[in-house]
Amino acid sequence: MIKHLFKLIWNKKKENFLLISEILISFLVIFAVFSSITYNYLNYREPAGFKYDDVWMADLGSPVQGENKDSVMLVFANLKNALKGMPKVRDVSLSSNNVPFSSSMMGSGVEYGHVNIQSDMYRVDKDFAKVLQMKMQSGRWFNETDRNPVYLPVVLNAAAAMALTGSANAVGKLVKMEHQTLRVIGVADNLKDKSDFKTTSPGIYTLIDTSSIRGINTMLIKVSANADARFEDQMYRLIAGTTRAHNLQVAHLSEMRTKKNKEIIVPMVILLIISGFLIFNVALGLFGVLWYNISKRRSEIGLRRALGATAAGVSGQLLGEALVLATFSLIIGSFFAVQFPLLHVYDLPAGVYMIALLLSVLFIYLLVIVCALYPGKQAAAIHPAVALHED
Repeated sequence: MIKHLFKLIWNKKKENFLLISEILISFLVIFAVFSSITYNYLNYREPAGFKYDDVWMADLGSPVQGENKDSVMLVFANLKNALKGMPKVRDVSLSSNNVPFSSSMMGSGVEYGHVNIQSDMYRVDKDFAKVLQMKMQSGRWFNETDRNPVYLPVVLNAAAAMALTGSANAVGKLVKMEHQTLRVIGVADNLKDKSDFKTTSPGIYTLIDTSSIRGINTMLIKVSANADARFEDQMYRLIAGTTRAHNLQVAHLSEMRTKKNKEIIVPMVILLIISGFLIFNVALGLFGVLWYNISKRRSEIGLRRALGATAAGVSGQLLGEALVLATFSLIIGSFFAVQFPLLHVYDLPAGVYMIALLLSVLFIYLLVIVCALYPGKQAAAIHPAVALHED
């Protein structure tokens, strides 16, 4: 029966060429959509690696000015103590401006042995991990003993440690960055600090000291859950009065996260709407072709019924023909789809393409079955005597 259906469709390939092309194009579009959805969903499932709730970001606008670096360091120390003295502040940390969910980025090449990678670079203080409630995989975070060591201490995230040392323990290893030799004192969990839907890239954390304090203009402040707009205004006045900062801005990491996620969600929604219109048109076309075939083949269907074919058999043949049409399209489409991981198109993991391919095949078959059910039911309802009389 299956061989007969394939032979039947192949003999009418010219008549079915347009429909096969429509299904093929729909499959490729659906494959692209499912690839994007699968990639973003797998990234979304990964743990964030930190807590962003009730964490505020204070952007000073410009670095704190002072006669020397020690005085700038003293200004920040006094400001941190003043903020910690406020009743609703839990912890305070200094950081470079590439805090989680910001639009700022800072990177550098990192080398270990013969391995050289490009890594995000974060300048932080010893309270950074506490404010964001980061977790260490091995080693430790910065503390007061890390001032003026022989080799400057650094903490890697898990992605950087894997890229540099593989499965070996990175703690204690010496790495090079910007012509400096640094000692790895710890490996922290990966942070999804760019968006919930973006993969984690290698990252390296360096400790803020007197030599790098002048470029610092950002603070992360952990507040209690009941901190409100009135408290935010009080904190704003305290920071502005202490640092004399221009263009001071205070933002909530939770709101910054929502904004960053929208940058991924909005294009996805637009893509889904466009794809939905295409699939709807293909479904109408498939439904119309099947309906037209029934009208043209009423005499054939009536003769089959007169010769003893059951209603289920007639309906099943029409459904089978539609599935064979889809199969021809999917064979061609799958050939192009498997080229994506081989050619590293969009540089997504091969597993993402395989999942998207499977989902796309199932979706097209489901679409064809839904479109063929009602025409098949109508064909099965044709009375043999009426069809032969009309002929």
